[in-house]
This record gives sequence, C-alpha cells and structure tokens, in this order.
Amino acid sequence: MAKIRGDISIDVEKCKGCELCVVACPQDAVALSSEINKQGYHYAVLIEDVCTGCTSCSLVCPDAVITVYREDRKSKKKTPVAEVRNVTGDIKIQVGAEEGN
Repeated sequence: MAKIRGDISIDVEKCKGCELCVVACPQDAVALSSEINKQGYHYAVLIEDVCTGCTSCSLVCPDAVITVYREDRKSKKKTPVAEVRNVTGDIKIQVGAEEGN
C-alpha cells in the first residue's frame, strides 16, 4: 500500500509559536522557525517531507492557522482535508477519507 502524502500551510503572521503542533505531529515534521514573524513569535514550519496529512497539527492549533492537505493518488492534486477557522463555539470535526479513495 502506498504511503499517503500530506502537506500543510501555516499562516505564519498569525502563528504565536505555542508548539502544540510540534508536539502533536507523529512524524516530527513540524518545528519552530528560527525566524520571527511581525508579532515577534517564532512560528511553526514544515521541516521534513514526511507529512502524511494526519491533521493532528491542525486539530490542536489554538489559533486555527494550519491547513492540512493530502495528495490525491490518482490526480496527484493536493486537496485540503482539515481547516479550522473562526471558531466561536463548539465544533464537530470528522476526519476520514472520502468515498472512492
């Protein structure tokens, strides 16, 4: 079975460098940058090309600045699978493959 390829994008200007995503990543693919953003924080970055798109980083991010993508095996196109934005109350998150994948 082929390994699932994932990727993340991080809104570095909104990241406060809490490191929760770093701890949550089972592949050790996320770390804090040595650079700082406009707010003065070391922000999270993807450091290893071992991301599987598991969504752990996005689910624990208190600032909701991480979007997770997975690569479609057939088209090789990356599609978002986890994006948490503008949370104002309780949320329900379902993580799983779409039908046919």
